[in-house]
Amino acid sequence: MPNLMKLMKQAASMQQNMSRVQEELAAREVEFSAGGDAVTAVVRGDLTLARVRIKPEAVCADEVELLEDLVLAAVTGAQQAARELAARELGKVTEGLGLPAGMQLPF
Repeated sequence: MPNLMKLMKQAASMQQNMSRVQEELAAREVEFSAGGDAVTAVVRGDLTLARVRIKPEAVCADEVELLEDLVLAAVTGAQQAARELAARELGKVTEGLGLPAGMQLPF
């Protein structure tokens, strides 16, 4: 029974730590550029899009499709960077617990 109590304390502590890390992630930002820095997307660690920057020289009425592709590439890249950041930071909370790689906890 002492092991169960210890496990419950560890789970409660881990849940608090995960909540803290998730709040910290929401405040952190990553960015990704496409088209030689013509378009840059900035995404927060909670995967919300913070902003998109487009250099004026990237705006050409004849190449709207290219600009759309660059925006999509920049946002997708920034989201992937944010996912990697979250996985690293949340992994620090769960390391040492012997959880299988990629296992998602329910909290």
